[in-house]
Amino acid sequence: MTHSAPTHQPSICVLGLGLIGGSLLRAAVAAGRTAFGYNRSPETVDAAVADGYDASSDLVATLRRAADTSALIVLATPAPTIDALIARVAEHAPACPLTDVVSVKQPVADAAHAHGLGDRYVGGHPMAGTSESGWPATDPALFSGAVWVVGTDDGADPQIWRMVARLALDVGSRVVAAASDEHDRAVAGISHLPHLTAAVTAVVGAGEGELALRLAAGSYRDGTRVAGTSPTAQRAMLEANSTALLVALSETIDRLTYARDQLRDQGTVETLVADGHRARMHYEKVNGVDGPPATVTIGAPGWEADLRNAARDGAIWTG
Repeated sequence: MTHSAPTHQPSICVLGLGLIGGSLLRAAVAAGRTAFGYNRSPETVDAAVADGYDASSDLVATLRRAADTSALIVLATPAPTIDALIARVAEHAPACPLTDVVSVKQPVADAAHAHGLGDRYVGGHPMAGTSESGWPATDPALFSGAVWVVGTDDGADPQIWRMVARLALDVGSRVVAAASDEHDRAVAGISHLPHLTAAVTAVVGAGEGELALRLAAGSYRDGTRVAGTSPTAQRAMLEANSTALLVALSETIDRLTYARDQLRDQGTVETLVADGHRARMHYEKVNGVDGPPATVTIGAPGWEADLRNAARDGAIWTG
């Protein structure tokens, strides 16, 4: 059986109050958790405070408060800023448990280890978001029903792992375990690659002129939705996972090249369309029902590998 979460849960310190971090602050408070946040922009902080949330633009003061209360610190700034932010955590709150909501896991884990916080870090990634950004886009219901990946690398602290998983459950998510490198390979194909294919679809379609855009309906709208995300935010996410994304992009180019050659030489796109249809049907089957609960004792010998294996078989952790 899985261990139940301890009765007392730590306060939550969210560093970065954009779409994901701000939504997490709101969701944590809505779930009854004590939560406070930091953002470098005074305008964002003012907006959060005006909405009734506890926020500051003073990073050092926020980290000292986290240290004094043994808060769970959540890194929620863009990937290129994470190393410097972890350095500040190491300076001012090194004993706090540490997690994140960044869309890549291995670079964050590497930075945590480089700054001596590897034993305090358990990564996280809620598979949720919109093409909007900033505090005005935040939504306390953003994580409801979403999958929240909780990093399960060998040597993870089981108590901190439970803290992170409990936070994910409290805000309505379903917890799935994964190693950092395995996570990054997976999201390259199902999250990061779609940003590039959306960009290509948007450019090619718009290149046909105003008539094409006037005719555009569901396929174009849905296929290009994520291209509406801020280019700066997209680059930060995609370039942080460049190694895995290069592999996914290469396979994509190979498949499209083959489809082009088939169409040119044989007048058909049968292979790619059939493969895509099968893949989509499998996705709908997998996501149509919840997987079984992961019956792993957190902290038992080999629990990390057992939990990862259970997740590969579709299991979720329910607390």
